[in-house]
Amino acid sequence: MTATPRVLIGHGTENDFVVLPDPDGSGWAGERLDAAMVRRLCDRRAGLGGDGVLRLVRSAHVPDAADVLGPELAACEWFMDHRNADGSYAEMCGNGIRLFLHALIEEGLLDRAACTDGVLVGTRGGPRRVGATADGAYWVDMGPATEFGHGSAELDGRTFSGRAVSMGNPHLASLTDVDVDTLDLSRAPRFDAELFPEGVNVELVNVVEPGAHIRLRVFERGVGETRSCGTGACAAAYAALADTGRTEGTVLVDVPGGRLSVQVDPRTTVLTGPAVLVSAGVLCQEWLGA
Repeated sequence: MTATPRVLIGHGTENDFVVLPDPDGSGWAGERLDAAMVRRLCDRRAGLGGDGVLRLVRSAHVPDAADVLGPELAACEWFMDHRNADGSYAEMCGNGIRLFLHALIEEGLLDRAACTDGVLVGTRGGPRRVGATADGAYWVDMGPATEFGHGSAELDGRTFSGRAVSMGNPHLASLTDVDVDTLDLSRAPRFDAELFPEGVNVELVNVVEPGAHIRLRVFERGVGETRSCGTGACAAAYAALADTGRTEGTVLVDVPGGRLSVQVDPRTTVLTGPAVLVSAGVLCQEWLGA
């Protein structure tokens, strides 16, 4: 690892990340980016601060890429090496992958004009196609929302029932009449460990217009409450449509960090929203050696 590795800070609807440009895989290879380093980077007092870490790296330099991408490995030049703030690996993040593409473009590693129709990016949730829109936003094909049961979470002294939805990672999307702005999400909700053996992201959802407009707050596993969650927005949009008996439609999703749009049909979901780079710099040897 170089003495002064470059870092970027950015966000997608205020779901923020430390971004590590490492195209050839030499800067953060192997155990250099271990769980302890991820936690240090994401620390909002002693580090840079973020909901997670995204490493910009070619798939060829990621040891587990072949296992998760299979025959699509050759089609995915780039791999979103994504860690949660607690250091654990994350399968997929809709906000993160939009920022990932934005950073690739801003770093000169991809041409924006070539991304209009989308490029395949490898993730631990499988390949995802992500592209740039004419108005400066980004879209990502998140794959199908798959319902796998019903469950509940205990939060803030209440029980919230909802649909168990997989977006490559597990979600519990609960539509509730309780004003989500009144809830205390400072503690992790309790949930059914048999239904969610690897943990779960919990979305608390208020319906603004049935099947068309919702607002939500989310507690992400391995992170805590975040200002936005792309996979969570998709799971919540699916649940909102299913609650009206529909399997397709476009839902506006308001999160604390802004607004997203989710297009749902039985084959896939497409998430559209902004991505912003805030700053760029280097990690100092003083901090690295501490």
